[in-house]
Amino acid sequence: MSFQFNTACEKAKAFTKKPTNDEFLEFYGLYKQATVGDCNIAKPGVTDVVAKAKYEAWNRHKGMSQDAAKQAYIATYQKYAPKYA
Repeated sequence: MSFQFNTACEKAKAFTKKPTNDEFLEFYGLYKQATVGDCNIAKPGVTDVVAKAKYEAWNRHKGMSQDAAKQAYIATYQKYAPKYA
């Protein structure tokens, strides 16, 4: 599964069009959960909107195993690939 996950990551980076912010956050949260595990950083302040959005996207997957996050990332890639690849 790691090979499929890594392949999906590389292909997502090579999208010809940029995903929306919400779609990017889907990828980001699953990627961080798959590669790091549960969110391990302090919650950013309300003034840092981008960091707060990334934190929330990652923390949304708290408790999900890294393998399940990899599977979900692959499924997310497959969902958006026809639109952006």
